[in-house]
Amino acid sequence: MQSGEEPSMTDESAIPSAPGDRLLFENDRVRVWAMTLAGNGGMFDYHQHFHDHVVIWPDAGHAQAQQLGDPDWGLTQEAEPGFVLYKTVGTTAPIPPHRIRNAGPNTVTHYIVELLEPSPSEGEKPWEWNEHGRILGLSE
Repeated sequence: MQSGEEPSMTDESAIPSAPGDRLLFENDRVRVWAMTLAGNGGMFDYHQHFHDHVVIWPDAGHAQAQQLGDPDWGLTQEAEPGFVLYKTVGTTAPIPPHRIRNAGPNTVTHYIVELLEPSPSEGEKPWEWNEHGRILGLSE
């Protein structure tokens, strides 16, 4: 799939499950990814999350997310250094395919830690995060 090309809504299997552009570490319990977004619109294309995961922003950043089929970039993450998010994906299904872009001028890198053991939850739960940032545009 070309960057920026909209995948078919009926073929979500064509959407990669890698939630980052560099795999940094993997064992039988966790997988650690880095996602680097170039400044002024650098984008990581459509992907899905199949595992509960933690997202860590070591530096400040401003990113937007767009779900597959949604014309709007409706979710915004405003991160200060040390922003940590946690997402329970659950065991029923992956979260909807989405892509992310940098809405700030500087290149930013954040880290995604996938928890590979089965989720203790059957279904998806709302995002949780610390006081070093926020997510805007959630309908949960």
